Amino acid sequence: MFPSYDVIVVGAGHAGCEAAAAAANMGSRVLLVTMNMQTIAQMSCNPAMGGIAKGQIVREIDALGGYSGIVTDQSMIQFRMLNRSKGPAMWSPRTQNDRMLFAAKWREALENTPNVDFYQDMVKGLLIKNGVCHGVITGLGHEIQAKSVVLTNGTFLNGVIHIGDKQFGGGRVAEKAATGITEQLVSLGFESDRLKTGTPPRVDGRSLDYSKMEEQKGDEEIVGFSYMDVEKIKPSQQRSCWITYTSEQVHDILRTGFDRSPMFQGRIQGTGPRYCPSIEDKINRFAERERHQLFVEPEGFNTVEIYVNGFSTSLPEEVQLKALQLVPGFENVRIFRPGYAIEYDFFPPTQLQFSLETKQVSNLFFAGQINGTTGYEEAACQGLMAGINAHQKAKELEPLVLKRSEAYIGVLIDDLINKGTDEPYRMFTSRAEFRTLLRQDNADLRLTEKSYKLGLATEERMQKTREKLSGVDQVKTILKELALEPEEINTWLQQNGSSPLKEKQRAHQILLRPGLDIMSMKEQIGKVGNALTGFSREVLEQVEIQVKYDTYIEKENELVKRMSELEDLIIPDSFDYTKLVSLSNEARQKFTRIKPRTLGQASRISGVNPSDVQILMVFMGR
Repeated sequence: MFPSYDVIVVGAGHAGCEAAAAAANMGSRVLLVTMNMQTIAQMSCNPAMGGIAKGQIVREIDALGGYSGIVTDQSMIQFRMLNRSKGPAMWSPRTQNDRMLFAAKWREALENTPNVDFYQDMVKGLLIKNGVCHGVITGLGHEIQAKSVVLTNGTFLNGVIHIGDKQFGGGRVAEKAATGITEQLVSLGFESDRLKTGTPPRVDGRSLDYSKMEEQKGDEEIVGFSYMDVEKIKPSQQRSCWITYTSEQVHDILRTGFDRSPMFQGRIQGTGPRYCPSIEDKINRFAERERHQLFVEPEGFNTVEIYVNGFSTSLPEEVQLKALQLVPGFENVRIFRPGYAIEYDFFPPTQLQFSLETKQVSNLFFAGQINGTTGYEEAACQGLMAGINAHQKAKELEPLVLKRSEAYIGVLIDDLINKGTDEPYRMFTSRAEFRTLLRQDNADLRLTEKSYKLGLATEERMQKTREKLSGVDQVKTILKELALEPEEINTWLQQNGSSPLKEKQRAHQILLRPGLDIMSMKEQIGKVGNALTGFSREVLEQVEIQVKYDTYIEKENELVKRMSELEDLIIPDSFDYTKLVSLSNEARQKFTRIKPRTLGQASRISGVNPSDVQILMVFMGR
């Protein structure tokens, strides 16, 4: 019934969709197996993409030729560039999205991708022989052969849903859990554990009084995520979000349900996300706070359904309702669906290679929440990398591994494999030591050429990147050569709070001054405007960032160079750490278990001290 495939992807969430698209676009014959064809690319939690550090990841996915940025731009209902008041390394794009349109656009993109086949069934096991994965076994008993398999099971592996004292199996509300895979992998020697996440109630927007809330509008300038030309909404079409707050009265009502809370009564064993706690966890851990912020987010253009961001909960339904009715604007609220917690299996990611292939079983790749991450963006980027490398493995080619200095994606995968995680992992800018280099504005300049050489990024995408690079070089040359007389620029300088010139100066030097920007200079100074005619805003802003942050960029590049020297020191797979008696016990155990590939990787393993690395370096030197 089934042909043999190059790559089988199990699961059609954000990770699975990116994996299937990447492998297929590189030339693999792909089968995407999902338990429900109607929930492909479903936004199970909030209807939003991007945000702090996550926005950088979406832009990196786009630069590499993934679909998340394009689909997000096609389905956004609001756009905001966060952290504009800070330096460009912190700027992070974020969108609110139409949940149904997002899923529809993703399915449309996959159906229009040659080489992708679909099949609706549960995968209950893997075809594994002599430590090599050869395919999958479905719930209907089909054995489907493949050269590589990517597991992107999300929250479905032995998933259990909790609402108050009720609990039932499920991977999402109204969808059954997946069984069989965990048990098989554990029998093969894999280590598994449990994590937990949650979601807030969805409510009827017609029952809310927005006059009691603060309006949060989108930006006038809509940048979007994709570097390609994707049709975007107009400012007048954006939908607002709203902000309201809990109170002591709300907290008192919530506390009445604590004796029936699955979290406080020990019915949930898995660890929840530290940076996205449930409302009951927040009022318990931060008892001194009188209120917590809630974001009231529309689910789409043509729906009244509202997502109550910040009110994730697994308390009994009646407690959720009573508490919400005390929130300003929610006095007459009607709930569409209560909030709930979900507990699921994951596999500690220290069991993976940097390609996301498992160490224990060849040709088997993990991506997304199965690796202990949380968030659409974190899942999607892992899916993209697993799809690329599953294709590379099927074709007997070298894997693509991104360094920490090349991408937030590289930071995420390096963190997971070196440090592991015992709580749902999410990305922050603070996790990246080279964040001045890893900005959202330059992901295409960092990554597109790598992807193009692999055969994933298209010729059109590569050409746009070349044009941008060329434009940046031209503008930098113009600014270095363009001299401005005091009478040409002093009025503008004084209007912007900058001291006037006494003699002529190059435009490049003037742009270095704080508080001055290239767009204003172009619009207000005729000589500059004439010289920069024909260059896009994207090119001009890239030049401004490179000019103003040149010193910081140079310092980080120097640090990258020093760090890369450690990355060049390869540790043989056969290295016997038990011989190094001077190593700490913890370092010896972790080196033996993780088997770091380089001295650089060894230095980043949690619990390893600099002295352990020096001992290893001395021994290798001998």
